[in-house]
Amino acid sequence: MSAAEPRAAADDRVLPATRWVAAAVIPFLVIAAFLLYIFPARTGELFAWPIDPPLSAFVLASAYVGGIRFFIGIVFARAWHHVRRGFPAVVVFAGALLIATLLHLDRFSTNLPFAAWMVLYATTPFIIAVLAVVQRPRDPGTPDRPDVVIPRFARVGLAAVGACAFIAGAMVYLAPSTAASVWAWELTPLTAQVTGAVLSLTGVVNAGLLWDDRWSAFRILFQAQLVSLAAIALSLVVAREDLLWDRPMTPAFVGLVGVALVTYAAFTLMCELRLRRFASWVPAG
Repeated sequence: MSAAEPRAAADDRVLPATRWVAAAVIPFLVIAAFLLYIFPARTGELFAWPIDPPLSAFVLASAYVGGIRFFIGIVFARAWHHVRRGFPAVVVFAGALLIATLLHLDRFSTNLPFAAWMVLYATTPFIIAVLAVVQRPRDPGTPDRPDVVIPRFARVGLAAVGACAFIAGAMVYLAPSTAASVWAWELTPLTAQVTGAVLSLTGVVNAGLLWDDRWSAFRILFQAQLVSLAAIALSLVVAREDLLWDRPMTPAFVGLVGVALVTYAAFTLMCELRLRRFASWVPAG
């Protein structure tokens, strides 16, 4: 390979195959989110397995709502680096759900939704991983024009928040029975691992901030996380009867969701205002 070839590959292009895969995933996420939100009491017949209490269904749906925003972002992305940092999170999340499924096959319904679930999670982590590897050299490492440089203190702080979420998710995932005894609502071993997988998303996404300071690389991802956080916050209100206030984890979890929602909203607004200001300084053309 000549020295010119790597530079030629770094065209920041989203390949058609990547867009088509994202477009294929979106309908699954939309249907799953709809069923979990609208029919949480009928998940045994309409979804892949019976989920109780409804709050567990809502939390999984919140991840799907954020995923819808992310995969729509892939379909319409103007540059690969705009969505690149979300691919590892999808691989970890989908891979964790595949393992949880194989560990708890006896909990699943023998219906069409489970067949769709199995196909989706048996293929998605591997396809997304391959696409990420194939697309990786196409990121030139340069910012948009205009763009915002995320300050180091913000990147480190958000990465630390993500690390805490990831560690909490890993503990719930690896020790589901222990987590079920202290969690903010009732969990089964399966729903504990699903909840742990949901918590992992923030950690994997925010880890990318340690290597990348371009707001353009995280703009879509933070929009997706904001949507997901808002959905979780709304779920805590709608399904408040499922919360177990005699457990210390309950006020801690509710408080952390509230703080995270405000923090992410303020950070996103700050970056967007700076981007708009910088855009007004850049000459047209």
